[in-house]
Amino acid sequence: MEIIRIDPPMLPCPRGRTAQITIKSFKGRKNVDVHLFRPQGDDAEDSAAWPWEALIEPGDPQSVAQTREVILESFTEEELEAIVEYIANRYGERLTALRTNALPFPLPPGIRPLRSIPEGKDIGRIRFEQVPGYRLAFPVHGLYNLAQHEPLEVPSAE
Repeated sequence: MEIIRIDPPMLPCPRGRTAQITIKSFKGRKNVDVHLFRPQGDDAEDSAAWPWEALIEPGDPQSVAQTREVILESFTEEELEAIVEYIANRYGERLTALRTNALPFPLPPGIRPLRSIPEGKDIGRIRFEQVPGYRLAFPVHGLYNLAQHEPLEVPSAE
């Protein structure tokens, strides 16, 4: 497994770090990208004092609120470090890559949070905290879209 880390410059708030894994083989597809996120906010976190005008470009209140959720579902530096260690140790042999990055602040209004995307035929969610032996102190989900990935076996043309 390759670990690709893009360390951001100083971020304007505690959150804003992102993670993505690529699973070698998953549900009949190969190299499936899974975007990791927090499925719920941290109740103990005081985001009221964050510089929201530096985090999200101006826009209508509904679009700004939606983008605010994108930031709240991203990770802190400490959470990201815990995720990298856990995923690498637990799933490393099943992955081709683990990538970390940061949100490009300020974000445009209207970005849809991953937790709001409904599951369906091709779009699904991995709920890591439901897997036996999960040891992180916070829940992590992963969103994938199987339609974006090739099947494991391509039918032969005869």
